[in-house]
Formats: sequence, C-alpha cells, structure tokens
Amino acid sequence: MGKTVLLIEDEPNIIEAISFILSRDGWTVDTHSNGHDAVEVVMGRRPDVLILDVMLPGKSGYEILSELRGSLSPKDLPVLMLTARGQSKDRELAERSGVNRFMTKPFANAEVLEAVRSLVVA
Repeated sequence: MGKTVLLIEDEPNIIEAISFILSRDGWTVDTHSNGHDAVEVVMGRRPDVLILDVMLPGKSGYEILSELRGSLSPKDLPVLMLTARGQSKDRELAERSGVNRFMTKPFANAEVLEAVRSLVVA
C-alpha cells in the first residue's frame, strides 16, 4: 500500500494502539504529540491521511485544522478527528473547520481502520 498516516495525539496509549493497528494493515505511521508546531509538521511531511486529536498541548485540533484548511482542501489532506468529547457542538465545530471524519474516544480498533481506509478511497 505504501500510504502514510500522520497521527497527532498526546496520549501514549492511543498513539501505541493506532500505530499498531495501522502499521499491521500496511500503513507507515508517523506521530507527533503537540499542537505548537503541528501545522509545520503536517506541511513538511505531507501524509496521505491525518489523524488529529482535539485536545493537544499548545493548540487545539480545531485551530490546527483551520490553519491547514487555509492551504489544503479536504481532498488534498483527508482528516480524521478524534475527541473524548462527542457532543454535537464538537462535531459541528469539527465540520466547520473542514474535517472529513469525526470519531469519539473510546473507539473500536476496527472503526479507526475502516475510517482511515475510507478516507484514502474517498
């Protein structure tokens, strides 16, 4: 497959779980754990899919996504957003920011895999 996922997440157990699931499926998984320089990291690495946590140190996932959408369309960079808060206002904010898919924690491993695969096909 040779596709790359960039996971921006600050919880080690989630990083480990998602990295394991995706690498077992043939993905190359890069990780980053803070919001401060996340936009620069994304622009530098240009992943096929971005998995972005909402709650990050330095800058929220919403802010990062809004900045990225200034130069990359949802087709250029598919984004799966993860959040521990699944209220409809969070989902609406993610959609306004230009997210492709939205998933609440905790999630099933199969759900993450299916979501990432669907973003590349889309």
